[in-house]
Amino acid sequence: MIPRLVEARHLGGFRVWLRFKDGLEGEIDLTHEIWGEVFEPLEDVAEFAKLKADPELHTLVWPSGADFAPEWLWEQVKAAKAGRDAAE
Repeated sequence: MIPRLVEARHLGGFRVWLRFKDGLEGEIDLTHEIWGEVFEPLEDVAEFAKLKADPELHTLVWPSGADFAPEWLWEQVKAAKAGRDAAE
């Protein structure tokens, strides 16, 4: 099953909060993922902040055409959540 992103919020810098249809939600930092030609416009935080959850693609997208695979985002949120839970 491909995860379906249903909500996304910019938290400042290159941090985002994401919620998936299966209920998984959490914060991830994409600082180290913003590289390469397709992501170059997003190096400007003002451009990065234009992110949205695309209702047809079910993933995180930007007006510049950049996006991330929903499976990868889901794994990142799951790993970040597990790391925070283990630290508590």
